[in-house]
Amino acid sequence: MGKNYIDIEDDQGTTLRYRKHVNGRGLVAHGAKVHPKAVVEVGAYIEPGARVGAGARVIRGAWVEPDAVIGENAYIDAHAHIGEGAAVGDGAHIGVRTDIGAGARIARGARIGDDETVAAGLRIATDRKGLWLAA
Repeated sequence: MGKNYIDIEDDQGTTLRYRKHVNGRGLVAHGAKVHPKAVVEVGAYIEPGARVGAGARVIRGAWVEPDAVIGENAYIDAHAHIGEGAAVGDGAHIGVRTDIGAGARIARGARIGDDETVAAGLRIATDRKGLWLAA
């Protein structure tokens, strides 16, 4: 295929086609929607069905699973993992090596620190310093 596409086989033997995103050259799977003003750095993966909003930054080594939603101006730091169907609100910050579980909801403007784990289905809101608030 052309130099802007790469085929990768998953654990079940299915071949998925990825394209290099225009901003940052990270890999975006066929069926994912990434805004042209978002940045997906080299080494980051956006899986099928995921959506990434304008101004969002997905940093090197981050992985956004299928059907996850990343809001506008959100920041997904290095080696973070966004689980299947999770949603990260506009302007939220997800720290280095942080794991957001499947179906979790991170509120607009929330700040999740480095090396944290958000359980599947959990709803999180934080103050400006990143302290978790009762939801």
